[in-house]
Amino acid sequence: MSVEIKQAKCIAVLGTGSDVGKSVVATALCRIFSDQGHKVAPYKAQNMSNNSGVTPEGLEMGRAQIVQAEAARIAPHVDMNPVLLKPVTQIGSQVVLLGKVHKDLSAAEYHREKAKLWDTACRALDRLRASNDVVVMEGAGSCAEVNLMARDIVNLKMAAYAKAPVILTADIDRGGVFAQIVGTLACLNKAEQDMIAGVIINRFRGDIALFKEGVAWIEKKTGKPVFGVLPWVNHRIPNEDSVVIEQAVAKIDPTQTPTVLVVRTPHISNFTDFDPLFQVDGLGVDFVEHPRDLAAYKAVILPGSKSTRSDLNWLARTGWASKIQTYVKNGGHILGVCGGYQMLGTKVHDPHGFEGTPGDTYGLGLLPLETVLKAPKTTTISRFEWDGVPGLGYEIHMGRTVPADRIASGKPEDKGLLRVKERNRQACTDFDGAATDSGRVMGTYMHGFFDSAPILKKWLSLLGLGKLEPPESCGLHGRDRQYDMLARHFETHVDVAAIVCAMNLKKVMGVPYPCRLPVNT
Repeated sequence: MSVEIKQAKCIAVLGTGSDVGKSVVATALCRIFSDQGHKVAPYKAQNMSNNSGVTPEGLEMGRAQIVQAEAARIAPHVDMNPVLLKPVTQIGSQVVLLGKVHKDLSAAEYHREKAKLWDTACRALDRLRASNDVVVMEGAGSCAEVNLMARDIVNLKMAAYAKAPVILTADIDRGGVFAQIVGTLACLNKAEQDMIAGVIINRFRGDIALFKEGVAWIEKKTGKPVFGVLPWVNHRIPNEDSVVIEQAVAKIDPTQTPTVLVVRTPHISNFTDFDPLFQVDGLGVDFVEHPRDLAAYKAVILPGSKSTRSDLNWLARTGWASKIQTYVKNGGHILGVCGGYQMLGTKVHDPHGFEGTPGDTYGLGLLPLETVLKAPKTTTISRFEWDGVPGLGYEIHMGRTVPADRIASGKPEDKGLLRVKERNRQACTDFDGAATDSGRVMGTYMHGFFDSAPILKKWLSLLGLGKLEPPESCGLHGRDRQYDMLARHFETHVDVAAIVCAMNLKKVMGVPYPCRLPVNT
């Protein structure tokens, strides 16, 4: 007697390009299916992002799938993002395989390993399908890059492996939405076109009633239903694509509004660390690439970096370094997070060439510390205290940052900015970070530093902005409310029943869906 192996139903959210809203659509579906009683998991076979996070087991994966797991009300697991690429140079990336560093590969070397990566990705999806009712799959970039499709493991090839109907997501806000949709389909062969179950148009501004003719034209031209047109909404769900900050232009006058400046370094990572700052009423936040006078800013932040030494050289070459040093000399506040913390010290040593050619790079000299880059990579979810104020964050970094005399001796830190109480659910009595006596220069390895409202309030008070109030729930609780709001917004404007029918997911908790489309059997 054969035993039927459980296989979850899958839906694939692919796009007409990068940053068209695939992650948001997938996040909404994760919360909606969870609300309807399904055990649902997100999945992205291959992710390219320096915006990563940590699982409860201390393994590394893309932030977008961590967000989607939160929306699905489950713990993140590396099977949800089995292959993570973290760009190190313009032509190469660090490959993280099932949460652990595999190796650094050039683009050509990476393509030679595709067979192994494909197998790893398929096995991860198989495990998710065996333990869930629904898997919401997300693609990467455009699903119709004809020069890359033969080697692609994340878009249509993976959807075909899962026998998943595809939602094609397009962004009307950037313009050319008709060409996006029709052009994408024109680049696909007949079998690939048949995989597209329907279209979602994202980021619409204005009166949707005026777009009815546009919807009718798309449906007639393509033969595909438009599942919905999503109005633009200012949700506060963390973004993954660096496109978001690459397109950001500083529009705030720091002489009129208290403003924090984040230096947009070339290898910026984990920029979602600063999402809670955007939620503080009365506080401006600027991501700035080109050096400028800093005198009017309440604080300057050096973010995480995938290549600390390269970004340090960039700071010196562009003039940022001298601007920052002058700002601190004149009484300014600066915070360094992870790679930014390493930059605040006097020197970064890379004896094994983790970031390129082995060697040393001088830091900004604002903290009396040196960093040695070395394996293994630290990946932890950490509970900490800052002068007795509790917080929860995560650490992802290579190396150790300590006073110079402790580098040689190997002695552990006996003081720091933060007292670490727990790492990966194991109690500890460690220290993290450092600060000058005045507290105007401080650094930490702790990502998610501002996710705890009391920590954010304490930092604002240090800047003389104690009258500003952070939201009561700027961590997971706050994000959970945003997932609910996004799901209700999605259900209002998208025909969820049609998507369910395309999946042949006939019932939720024993109740049939009011299907408006023929069910494919």
